[in-house]
This record gives sequence, structure tokens and C-alpha cells, in this order.
Amino acid sequence: MFKLPSIVIVTTPTRYQGLLKRWGSKGQARFRLMSAIAHQSNAGSEVQQDTLSEMDFDLYEAENATYEATVERLRERLDVDFPVTLVERRYLPNYEFRNSLVVVVVGPDGLVANTAKYVGQLPIVGVNPDPARNDGVLLPFSVADAPKIVNDVLKDRARCREVTMAQASLSDGQQLLAFNDFFIGRRTHASARYTLNWRGQGEPQSSSGVLVATGAGCTGWLSSVFNMMSGVNSWTGGKSGSRHHMAWEDRRLAWVVREPFASRHSQASLVAGEIESGEELVLDSLMPEGGAIFSDGIEDDYLEFNSGTTVRVGIAQQQARLVVP
Repeated sequence: MFKLPSIVIVTTPTRYQGLLKRWGSKGQARFRLMSAIAHQSNAGSEVQQDTLSEMDFDLYEAENATYEATVERLRERLDVDFPVTLVERRYLPNYEFRNSLVVVVVGPDGLVANTAKYVGQLPIVGVNPDPARNDGVLLPFSVADAPKIVNDVLKDRARCREVTMAQASLSDGQQLLAFNDFFIGRRTHASARYTLNWRGQGEPQSSSGVLVATGAGCTGWLSSVFNMMSGVNSWTGGKSGSRHHMAWEDRRLAWVVREPFASRHSQASLVAGEIESGEELVLDSLMPEGGAIFSDGIEDDYLEFNSGTTVRVGIAQQQARLVVP
């Protein structure tokens, strides 16, 4: 059946909606959350006290009202002669974007990263529904900005920033893209066993998994590795190295092995590097079960990485197109 060209608005469930889904009713959700707050209060530490404000049911409800109002205003204001379609995050892997014209993502920032993997070369407009709570690195526009920006996109007047993505390709033909980073290891985050091959060298390894980050992701999960490195060096009196920085457009990736363990059966000499254009990091799984590859922190959307499977990670041909001011 012919489908009219459309503007897509991508949304995500709020924390409030998650509570309702889990507990079935507003009253039960409030009761469960209040019980958790009472338990934390009895513990009494300063850190726990600081977290109590983030467990306020009224706050969750207010966040949800703000988010839903933002989505509704967008639907009303994006009346530019094309139908508007709402797509929730969980449907992204199966949604057909072929007849879409532009994708408007209603934050948080992570939703832009999740969306970019599925929309091909479509321009992405990031809208910040709650600037007080979202960093907005990938959400430069407000609801008020959106109509003009979308109209500029439709008239090919918008400025886009090309963002490099990573691609993981399995030996059975399956593929997965990453906007920020890949995690290659075990779903349980127990020790992962595999053989790592890099620039003509290879070794069996046992670790907490391998991270591969793009320029957009080098300030995310990868930065935690540098935080750990800096802390350990400070503790032992060593010299801390500089943090790895890449621009969003850079056609390169950074990889690092998390907590590599050296033993009679595993080595730890290949622990980090930079993947240039045309290069690949290759891993062969040595895990009978539980091996997994997921991107951008979405564990539910993963590829199995069990014994007999080889994954090749390199720079994706596809780039994300983020509309910028």
C-alpha cells in the first residue's frame, strides 16, 4: 500500500510511565516509590539523602506532564502539509523510514543516539523537552524552534553535521550500528572469553568486555575508563595520560579492553588502539553462551556472540545527519 511522505516524531517512555507499567496503577506506583524512599531514609547516608529528590513521585509526574505536553505541541506545530507520525523508541528497529522526510527526536540525548542507527541518511532534529534536566548536547532545539527548523530541512536549507558511526559485522551476516559505542562481552558482565586480533597480532583474552567508541561517544562510556586510569595512577603515584578526544566527524574509532586479566590461558598485551579508515578490530568468541554485542547502552537490542562467531568492528559507511543551529 502506498504511504504518504511523513514527518516522524520519536518518543520514549518517561520514568513515570515506566512506574505505571511496572506497578499497574498510580496509587500502587506511588506506594512502592514511597516505600523505597523510606528504606533509603533509614539508611541515612549523605549520598543516599541526595538521591531522595530523584525518587520523588511528584517529580516523575511533573516530568511526564512536561514531556507529553512537548510532544503534543510538536504535533500541533509541525503542520507543514505532511502527516506527522509518532514512533516510540521500542519500535525503531522495525519501523520503515523509507517514506519519511525528517525525524524529530524528543530527548533525552540518548534517544538521538538510539534513533540514528535506524534512520539511514534522514536528517535528525533533536528537541529538548526539559532543558532543566537534559544536558541537550544532541538536543539543540526547543519546541518553538522546531517548525522553522523542520521547514528549513524540507526546503534543503538546514545545516547538518555528519557524525561517524561504528559497525559490527558478524560472520553469519548480521550487522549492528553504534552512534556512541559498542560493548562486546557477556550479557551478565561476567568475564568474557575471546581471541582479539589487531594489526596482524592476536591473543586470547579474558576481560570485562571490549568497548569501541566513536567521536560522539568518547565523552561517554569510554571516559569512565580514563577516570579509572587517572584514579589508579594517582593512587600508585604514576603519571596520568591525556584523555582521548575525537570530533564527531572524525573517521576513526577508539577501542579499549576493560579489566584485562593475564593468566596461563589469557594475555593482556593488546588493550587499546585507534581504528582508522579501512581497518577492523576482529574478535572470535570463546564463550559457549551468554556472549553479546550491544550498542549505545541498549542491552535488549543485541547480537549473540557465542563460540564459533567472529565479529569485525570498523567505521560504518553510514553517517548520522544531525541538524544543528
